Amino acid sequence: MPGLVVFGRRWAIGSDDFVLPGAFELFVRLVWWIGILALYTVHKGQFNCPGGGLLHSYLLVLLILLASIICALSALVYVSMQGTISNPGPRKSLPKLLYTRLLLSFPEFVWAVVGAVWVSDSSVRCEKTVINVIIGTVITSWVIIIFTIIGVVIVFDPLGGKKTFYLTDSVNRNLESSQSGQLLYNVKNTATRVWEKRIRLLCCCIVQDDDHRVAFTSIAELFRAYFSDTDLVPSDIAAGLTLLHQEQDKMESCPKEPEEVLCHSPSSVVTDDLDIEVENAAHYMLFAAAAYGWPYYIYTNPFTALCKLGGDCCRNRPTDSDITGGDRHNFHFGSILKITGLQYRDFIHISFHNKIYEIPFFVALDHKKEAIVVAVRGTLSFEDILTDLSADCEDLTLEDVLENGFVHKGITQAANYIYRKLINDGILNQAFTIAPEYKLVIVGHSLGGGTASVLAIMLRNSFPTLRCYAFSPPGGLLSKSLADYTKRFIISVIVGKDLVARLSMPNMEDLKRRIVRIVANCNRPKYQILLRGCWYEVFGGDPDNFPTELDGRNQNALTQPLLAEESLMVHRSPSYNALEDESHLNSPPQYPRLYLPGKIIHIVEESSSRRLCSSDIKYTARWSNETVFSSILISPKMVTDHMPDVVLKALNSLSQEHGSCISCQARECNTNVV
Repeated sequence: MPGLVVFGRRWAIGSDDFVLPGAFELFVRLVWWIGILALYTVHKGQFNCPGGGLLHSYLLVLLILLASIICALSALVYVSMQGTISNPGPRKSLPKLLYTRLLLSFPEFVWAVVGAVWVSDSSVRCEKTVINVIIGTVITSWVIIIFTIIGVVIVFDPLGGKKTFYLTDSVNRNLESSQSGQLLYNVKNTATRVWEKRIRLLCCCIVQDDDHRVAFTSIAELFRAYFSDTDLVPSDIAAGLTLLHQEQDKMESCPKEPEEVLCHSPSSVVTDDLDIEVENAAHYMLFAAAAYGWPYYIYTNPFTALCKLGGDCCRNRPTDSDITGGDRHNFHFGSILKITGLQYRDFIHISFHNKIYEIPFFVALDHKKEAIVVAVRGTLSFEDILTDLSADCEDLTLEDVLENGFVHKGITQAANYIYRKLINDGILNQAFTIAPEYKLVIVGHSLGGGTASVLAIMLRNSFPTLRCYAFSPPGGLLSKSLADYTKRFIISVIVGKDLVARLSMPNMEDLKRRIVRIVANCNRPKYQILLRGCWYEVFGGDPDNFPTELDGRNQNALTQPLLAEESLMVHRSPSYNALEDESHLNSPPQYPRLYLPGKIIHIVEESSSRRLCSSDIKYTARWSNETVFSSILISPKMVTDHMPDVVLKALNSLSQEHGSCISCQARECNTNVV
C-alpha cells in the first residue's frame, strides 16, 4: 500500500505492517507484565528494606505503564489487521494510535532511566531476587527502546518530507514552465543524491576514484528511475514475490498441451550436437570456476582446502612477470592449479588485479582439448558489483559485420580492459607462439560469462575459429542483432530458474508491474499473505488460492490496470513524490531489451531423491531460446541455481550420464557382433 504518512512525511512502512512486529512486542510485554505483577503480589508489604519505598513506587507505576502500552499495542495490531494492501480505508485511525503508542514511549524512557539509577544505587539492600528482576526489567526496557530507534531509522525515507509533486488527470502538467520544470529537476536530483549516498556508504571500504564516482552516479540514476513511479514499501514487495511464486507454481502444475511437449522433442542430430556441447561445457566450466581462486576452492572443500593450500603456499610460486595483482600467499594460484589440474608451465598469464571495470582473468594452455583458454572471473568484490550495476546501454559496432548493436556498459568496459591486455601486451601472441595449432576458447561465469561473450565478439574477426562458453551470463547483455550474430560461436549455459540469466531492466520493469498487479488485487490482508508465504517456502504444500479482483475478467480487460493498481502508482498517490511525468502501469518501456548471448543450453532439474546426508538430482538439458528468459521466475532456487558449483555439478552429471550411455551402447554392439 502507499507508505504511511505520519509527522507530515512519508515513511517506508505501510499501515498494515504493524501486525507481526506489534504482536511480538505484545507477547513480550504481556509476559513482562504478568511477571512484574507476580513479583509485586508476592512481595507486597515486604518493601521495608533500604530503598524499598522507591522500589514499591517503581513497580506500581511500571505495572500501570505496561498495561497502558499493552492496550495501545492491542488496538494498533487490531486496526493494522483490517483491510487489504490496496484498501487502507479500515486503517485510517492507525496514525492516531501510533501517536498514542509513541507518546507512551517518553514515560517508558524516563522510567527505564529511573530503574537504571535505582539498580546502580549501592545503598539499596533489598532481597537479591527482587534486585535481579528489576535488573532484567531495566535491560528489557532499554532493549525495546534501542530496537524501536533502529526500526525508526530503517523505515525513515529521506525523500518522504519533500513537497508532493503530482497533479490529477483533469489538470495538464506544464513541465515547460520554469517553476514546475525546476521543481521536477530538484526532486529528481535529490532522489539521485540519496541513492548515491547509500551506494557510497555500502562501498565505504574500497578506494574511490573518478571511475567509482561516475559509476555511483550512473547506478544512482538507475535506482532512482526504477523506484520512482510506484508507492510500494518493502513488505509489499515481499508479499508480491510470495504471491507470484505460488501463482507460478500453480501454472507449472497444469498439464501441458501435447503440441507444446512435442515441439521440444529434438532430432537425433540436434541431440548429438547438444551432448557434445554439454561435454565441452562441463570441461570448460572447471576453468570458469577456477577463476574465482581460493574462495571457490574453500567453499567447495571446506574441511581440507586450507590444509592443502597451506602445504603448497611456498611451492610453484610464479615469477612476477607471470602474475599481476595480489596473491601474497599463493592461495589464488594454488587453488587454480588444484581445480584445473594443470601444471604451472601451462599458464601464460594470470591477473588478480581488480578494480571497477577491470576484473581478474588468466590465460592457460589446455592440452586435453588443444585450446588456449581465457578464463574470466565472475562477481566476487564490491568493484565487480559496481561493474554489474553499470547497466546503461553502450553502442558496439563491428566493422563489416554489424552496426548499431547495444551492449551492457559496465561489462563492455571490462571486456575492453581484457582485450587491451591480451592484444596490446602480446599475451595471445605469446600463447600462439607456444601452441600455434591450438584454438582460442574464452570462458567465464556470471559477470565473467558476460565479459567473455563481449570479449569474444571483439576478437572474432581476428580469430575466426574462436569459441566462447558463457555460464550463467546476465540476461541484459546484447541487443537482438548482436545476440543472433553470436549464435555462431557462443554457447550460453543456464541452470534452472537462475535469476541473473533473467536479469535485465525490461524484465525488472515487468516484475515490478506484476508485483503491483497481484498485490493490489489480492483480497487478503498482508499479514495472512506473508504468514502463508513463509509456511509455503519452508514446508511446501499446495499453493494458496488467494481470491483476487482479477478472477473472472476476460483477457482484454486484464490488459487494463484496475483502480487498486493505479492507487499504487506514484502519480496518483498524494503521499509520495512523482519523480516522472509519466508513470502509468502500461507505459512504454524505458530501456531497450537486451538478450543472452549465443545459443542457449537450458539445464533443468528433472527429479530428485533425498537421502540422509545427500541428495541425488537428475538433470536434463535442451536447446532453448532467449524468449524463455524474458521473465523473472520466483523460486527458492533462483539464487542457488546461479552458483558455479551447482552449474558444474549439473554439467558433470549430464556428461557422466552421456558417457555411461555411450559405454552401454558399445557393449551392446560388441555382444551383437559376437
